[in-house]
Amino acid sequence: MEELQQDPYIRLIEQLLQCPNGQEPEVLDAHPELLNADLVQIMVQVASGFAHNDNPDAARVLVHVARELAKQLGLYSRMG
Repeated sequence: MEELQQDPYIRLIEQLLQCPNGQEPEVLDAHPELLNADLVQIMVQVASGFAHNDNPDAARVLVHVARELAKQLGLYSRMG
């Protein structure tokens, strides 16, 4: 689990989940080097884990942010 905490994508996801509602764009803008398809994929995977572990609110937030980010990155058509 320590490996995951060292992952910059996981740290960014944690920041997104802890920030006040509506400030997600500012959190993302602070980390432009991480805004890519890998982040979107990891966000969806983490959201799936939350959904299966009785944390639907966190799952909803991550899915929403992942979807918006995918649109901005031009990846939305590739997401199923």
